[in-house]
Amino acid sequence: MIAGLQDVVKRYGNLQALDHVSFDINEGEIVGLLGPNGAGKTTAIRALAGLIGTDSGEITLFGEKQDVNNIRLKQYIGLVTQEVTVFEELTAEENLRFFGGLYGVKGDTLKQRVKEILDFVGLSEYAKKSPGKFSGGMQRRLNIACALVHQPRFLIMDEPTVGIDPQSRNYILESVKRLAKQGTTVLYTSHYMEEVQAIASRIIIMDQGRVIAGGTLEELVGRIQHEETIRITVTDPSDNLTDSFGRIQGVKSVIQNGPEYIILSGAGAGNLNRILAVAQQSGKVSNISADKPTLEDVFLTLTGKKLRDEEENA
Repeated sequence: MIAGLQDVVKRYGNLQALDHVSFDINEGEIVGLLGPNGAGKTTAIRALAGLIGTDSGEITLFGEKQDVNNIRLKQYIGLVTQEVTVFEELTAEENLRFFGGLYGVKGDTLKQRVKEILDFVGLSEYAKKSPGKFSGGMQRRLNIACALVHQPRFLIMDEPTVGIDPQSRNYILESVKRLAKQGTTVLYTSHYMEEVQAIASRIIIMDQGRVIAGGTLEELVGRIQHEETIRITVTDPSDNLTDSFGRIQGVKSVIQNGPEYIILSGAGAGNLNRILAVAQQSGKVSNISADKPTLEDVFLTLTGKKLRDEEENA
């Protein structure tokens, strides 16, 4: 085990950000951490990185107790924050030298690491350029490079692809997979469900400061394998229609997202036609489909929320 939280509690006044949170991270894993805004993901990450203290419980990292005073453990951690934290007045190369120096990397070792990591993130030809002139995707890649220059054994990535183009996102995801193959353990949070599906060997779902589920993608989806997701789009959405869907026998949950309703129903319940009939009584139906469960359906079932909507409305 690389890292672990055991019964961790963290409060901010009356807000309990972490409510007896426990989970482990094993060597070589890419663990995806999912949850809507306010779920406690960033608090858990900051506590794991030793940036904040906790009220109770225990955090261990590489067999040692982690806390804000354990400076030695920080050399083993790379932290990629939601915000880009590079210095625009420095070149890409100078940024890496600065961050490497903070971790005690010096001389020829630092020079070699800067060269290697610029190549790894695809920024070698921009080494002498200021990140102020970079695209958003390039800035994100440099941000990741700064967290990698000291060769951390454990990389924590908190929303590393927010606001970038699909090509840069794919580049970052492939880089994460390459890091894992090279032996780096990764904890990865995202508001993009497809990112976690693409790279995570195991997934942890948090909501309201608690861990509510964990396992491989197959294990999580298997929890609702006897269910189906029906999506229906109507021209006249209403709370009454939501209630009507919820009263149909076999319907387990109803999530409204504007004109679209996402309805979780028992597989084989024959509810597709019933749902269509109810919707048609209230107005025109523009689209309806039924699918096998996905990770998003697991998330909807457990939290009652759509992950992407939380990100877009934040």
